[in-house]
Amino acid sequence: MEQKLWKNPVFAVSVAVILLFVAFGAFAPTAFGDIANRLFLFTTDNFGWFYLLAVFLIIVFLIGLAISKYGSIRLGGDKEKPEFPFFTWIGMLFSAGFGAGLVFYGVAEPMSHFFTTPFAGVPPLTEEAARIAMGYSFFHWGISQWSVSAIVGLAIAFMQFKKQKNGLISTATEPVTGSRPIVKNAIDSLAVIATVMGIATSVGLGVLQMNGGLKAVWGIGDSVGIQLLMIAALFVLYMLSSTTGLDKGIRVLSNLNLAAALALVLFIFVAGPTVFILETFTLALGDYIANFIQYSLRLQPYAGGTWIRDWTIFYWAWAIAWSPFVGGFVARVSKGRTIREFIIGVMVVPPLIACLWMAAFGGTALWHDLNRGAGIAAAVNADLTSALFELYRHMPFTAILSFLSILLIATFLVTSADSATFILASMTTRGSLNPPLAAKIVCGALMAGIAATLLYAGGLEALQTASLIAALPFTVLLLLLIWSIVKLLRKEPLPIRKADLRRFQRLEEAAHKQKNKAR
Repeated sequence: MEQKLWKNPVFAVSVAVILLFVAFGAFAPTAFGDIANRLFLFTTDNFGWFYLLAVFLIIVFLIGLAISKYGSIRLGGDKEKPEFPFFTWIGMLFSAGFGAGLVFYGVAEPMSHFFTTPFAGVPPLTEEAARIAMGYSFFHWGISQWSVSAIVGLAIAFMQFKKQKNGLISTATEPVTGSRPIVKNAIDSLAVIATVMGIATSVGLGVLQMNGGLKAVWGIGDSVGIQLLMIAALFVLYMLSSTTGLDKGIRVLSNLNLAAALALVLFIFVAGPTVFILETFTLALGDYIANFIQYSLRLQPYAGGTWIRDWTIFYWAWAIAWSPFVGGFVARVSKGRTIREFIIGVMVVPPLIACLWMAAFGGTALWHDLNRGAGIAAAVNADLTSALFELYRHMPFTAILSFLSILLIATFLVTSADSATFILASMTTRGSLNPPLAAKIVCGALMAGIAATLLYAGGLEALQTASLIAALPFTVLLLLLIWSIVKLLRKEPLPIRKADLRRFQRLEEAAHKQKNKAR
């Protein structure tokens, strides 16, 4: 089996490139960090506009597609039933998507914007700053991030379940790029490398937050050694989960994760300033909708500054780097759903849960700072990883909440990583729906290795850089996927709606009666 794996160009090239990164970062961390920083500045300074414009175009396309006549096309046979119940489906989407990142940024982002506002003219630590902080947080965790995964997932699901082809990115772009092996292998290798970098960012962020929690609550030191031990433990856990298959380990953990996350947010909602949270959610939702186009295309060419680069551009690049995995996984669990149901489910429900999470956790933290002078924003500014646990200092059952949150972060990381292991193994074995164990082990080890290397070489900045650089070439492929979907749908016969069928039957009956009268 190993020989067959190494004969696959996608597997061989991807593994070789990632191992080169790991080796370089491990043996020359200073040089690795310096080069990564230069690439980060080059990418954001010259291509930030490209990330923003590409994501905005994807959103417009998907919304148009959902309301069009093509929205009724089913991803599978015309009478195909969804493979998973709705709650399980949403749980798998949420857990495989940005669950761990949301736990990390649920308090950290609103409080960061509250302390250092997105607009130079807005004074920090004020009511106006709090309102803008929540509105921008909703924007960053709303439909934009999920639209990227939706476009990838839709293209893959259509090819896989409608056209009975494999679930590879190269197959999804085939209507545009053709079927030459060298082109297909290059696209799939790029998708694998981008995915590994995106996953490494999330694993690294989760580990940093877990370490921050251990330090804030139990005084356990914040060190790279502890973080590497955490990565090793997570590797063992997500490999055990991945080997049980999609219908067992991943499905069970996803349901458990969603239920635990909802229980935690419900506790914060009840124990926190409930009315303030509801008002914050409503106001932030209105601000999000009102400012959506402005925020989607906002840059700072006249005033300068790095705020957009550090937040919006990083988020979009992170989402794009994740998209081959999340999109592939979303496609894999969405068999039997219509295009309209797929787009609405992926772009509305998980973002709505994310915004509720932001309103509960971020809103509670803002309330404590505005009304009780808790100083959470200042503490978050000093150490981003401690944000959630700083909030818990002002809540009942601090130790229990902290312990449960660390477990939730760990399980989110395990579900994300085991899903990614499954999808990466599939991508490196020509789209197999049941990839071999050897491929899963290698892909899982690569993810752990690159996450450890990035933490060792540069911490949070290195994690952000990895996503930004890996996402740049893949953004071009996302735009090609739009073209590919358009070409495929133009050739696809539309399903006959029940209303049209009844109308046709009535016309047929009327014509039949007319014939009888004529006789």
